[in-house]
Amino acid sequence: MRSVPLLAALMLLSSCAPHGGAQATRSRAPGTDPDQAVFAAAALDTTASTASLPGPGGHGRAELAATFMDLTFRLESGRSLPGFSRFEGPITVALAGDVPGSAEPDLAALLARLRAEADLDITAVSPGTPAAITIEFHPKAVLRPIAPSAACFVVPNVGSLAEYRVARGTAAVDWATVTRRSRAAIFIPADTSPQEVRDCLHEEMAQAIGPLNDLYRLSDSVFNDDNFHAVLTPFDMLMLRATYAPELASGMTEAQVAARIGGVFARLSPGAERTGVDLSATPKAWTQAIETALGAGKPVTTRRAAAERALSLARSRGWQDGRLAFSHFAAGRLLVGSNRARAVREFTAASAIYARLPGGAVQVAHIDMQLAAIALAAGQPDQALRFADRAIPVVRAAENQALLATLLLLKAEALDHLGQRAEADRLRLDSLAAARYGFGSETVIRARRDEIAALAAPSVPG
Repeated sequence: MRSVPLLAALMLLSSCAPHGGAQATRSRAPGTDPDQAVFAAAALDTTASTASLPGPGGHGRAELAATFMDLTFRLESGRSLPGFSRFEGPITVALAGDVPGSAEPDLAALLARLRAEADLDITAVSPGTPAAITIEFHPKAVLRPIAPSAACFVVPNVGSLAEYRVARGTAAVDWATVTRRSRAAIFIPADTSPQEVRDCLHEEMAQAIGPLNDLYRLSDSVFNDDNFHAVLTPFDMLMLRATYAPELASGMTEAQVAARIGGVFARLSPGAERTGVDLSATPKAWTQAIETALGAGKPVTTRRAAAERALSLARSRGWQDGRLAFSHFAAGRLLVGSNRARAVREFTAASAIYARLPGGAVQVAHIDMQLAAIALAAGQPDQALRFADRAIPVVRAAENQALLATLLLLKAEALDHLGQRAEADRLRLDSLAAARYGFGSETVIRARRDEIAALAAPSVPG
């Protein structure tokens, strides 16, 4: 299940803007904003190298085996699964319902990657043809009452929403009763952005055919509710390849899989072991604190308190992985509007941790977007430009068009502020294709552009 995103490509940027609009920034002499000194001291060196893009490297075999077991024999709710299940034989996939125009080519690209990178025998069939996996599209208004907290979701043993409505609440659609997968249905909103459709295709397809759990400690995977990664990573493809290894079979017990999975990864991922990895379980108290902090519907004071609680729990556990980094990130996000200097320190702490983790460049790029926005609002367009320039190539490679459009607009605003109007206008034009894919609605695109423009006014008169 892909949860309603805890993250968005643009997060509370409007709260960075000075009260009364951009004129407050324009009226300050350079260096007089008290936030600027803190920002300059706390911000990362943007010339330094950072973490690599997602890849299967950086994980030892023992770590991969333990992670596979955690992903495969637990549900997101924490329930244990009694046995191992997968599809046996070729897998067919069909689209159904009100299929958006972008879905078919994005599905084709995903299936091509699954064949090439996960070595799966998986193909698309014509719409309306019975298939092992049916991807059915409905309006959000139809899906939301069924799964209020899910952007999209997957269900076993059904082929349509009508079937699921009949079987809902019964053992037939309980993953814990599945010993061999034969059918599954993925339900995705038809009235959402092309990027959200694609992200749902990636995450729900991965769970339809592979692991059903998510782990916050993973930094280079879509099997993580932080939603930093938009598409399946090489690490995810490795997990799927292991799921369909010939050494394993549907119906195996946890003990039987545990006895064989080390050998599977010795064959699939030979290399040096990574030591010192914290594989401890994530306590529910921390997960609940994070969900409260980055969710919606709660007062900001409640959400800030939850972020502080998550950070305190992470420190008390001695974590040095993505869970500590995400705790710093959550605190920074919620402090942007009230304590910009501390927000920068929290973002910087998060970025320093992510830069040491496998695939952490994507998270660093998300944070660079936040720091670019803060720098722009603090009257430092040159610093904003450096953060944006560092993040843009990473985000292009990670295929996050919404974040890419945001960074291009931030860069354009910084260039405008530095008097480079022609280049700024070119960037805004260049951002449109990414924005249309990432945000979908022209109304949302305009709102995003206006929100970024409100961060700081150009210093050169028009």
